Amino acid sequence: MENLSLNDPPQQPASPQRLPHPQQHPQQQNAVFPGPAPPQGAPQLPPQMFTTAAQLLDLTDKKLLLVLRDGRKIFGVLRSWDQFANLVLTDTKERYFVSVPSATSADSANPQSQSQQPQPTRNLYCDIPRGTFLVRGENVLLLGEVDLDKDDDPPPGYEEGDVEEVFRIQKEAERERKKKDRLKGKKTAWRDPEGSGEVLF
Repeated sequence: MENLSLNDPPQQPASPQRLPHPQQHPQQQNAVFPGPAPPQGAPQLPPQMFTTAAQLLDLTDKKLLLVLRDGRKIFGVLRSWDQFANLVLTDTKERYFVSVPSATSADSANPQSQSQQPQPTRNLYCDIPRGTFLVRGENVLLLGEVDLDKDDDPPPGYEEGDVEEVFRIQKEAERERKKKDRLKGKKTAWRDPEGSGEVLF
């Protein structure tokens, strides 16, 4: 306890410590507009992510495999593209895959054995040069980079066949498919009375 006399001046009471406002962050006590800090904006994306077609930037000057909407398979080196993913390929080759029955001489001598036993098939492929190829982006179904270390290897389960033979078999199969599609179209014509090609199910 302190010993005070009548001549001593009175002591000033200690001022209480001011606490920050409960809704105000301590670092914002001197802010003009008190309140919580405004939310931070979304992180900015790099320029190469601005469009979807820009994903092709890393695939430029690389060999690609394209599968188109009509089933065609294209190999080529990507040289140029635009914002609509239209592609320009060079050194392009179109690859065909076919399956042909491999009948032996013993099976041909006994026709009953052919009808009773399933005939083994040979899987053939061939590459047809197409030169420079322009592909519209809306026609691309699948796209991927080709492994150059395995580019010269034949596809698993296939062997390289004669170009003319494989091309002829492919065209025959395509004509047969179109014939079936026409028959199917006649059966479903009542679903598309205007002939627009869009069948409603």
